This record gives sequence, structure tokens and C-alpha cells, in this order.
Amino acid sequence: MKDKARLSAVLQYHVLTGNVSAADLKMMKDFGTAQGQRIQISSSGGALRINNAAVVKPDVPASNGVIHVIDTVLLPK
Repeated sequence: MKDKARLSAVLQYHVLTGNVSAADLKMMKDFGTAQGQRIQISSSGGALRINNAAVVKPDVPASNGVIHVIDTVLLPK
């Protein structure tokens, strides 16, 4: 919390640019984040992963897009 720039970068790294469903993500290998870096996407046996995080609840509707709940915090490089 003391490093506001780092906190902002971590939060923006969790935001994808665009409204992307889990079905769309399963067809991609990577995607741009609001922070500027790209996340890696993989799908195996129906399970969707974002970098090292598993998507535990996909396609949660929100007023400003869609949320994909993951099981860990993503950290930009």
C-alpha cells in the first residue's frame, strides 16, 4: 500500500482491454492488459489458466464488463 505506483500496476495487470468471455480466451495464447504487459493464456481439459493462475469462476457479469475469478494474484514482470 505504501508504493502506490506498484499497487496501480498490479491492479491494472488484472484488467484486460476489452470485454472478453472465457470462450474467447480459450482461443487465445496471450492478451494485453490495461497495465501494458501481456498475460499468457492456456486451456487444457476445459480448464483455463491465466499465467500461473487457474480461472475458478469464469464469466461473472459486471456493470462494466465481465470478471473471471482466479485463484492467485498476478504480478507484472
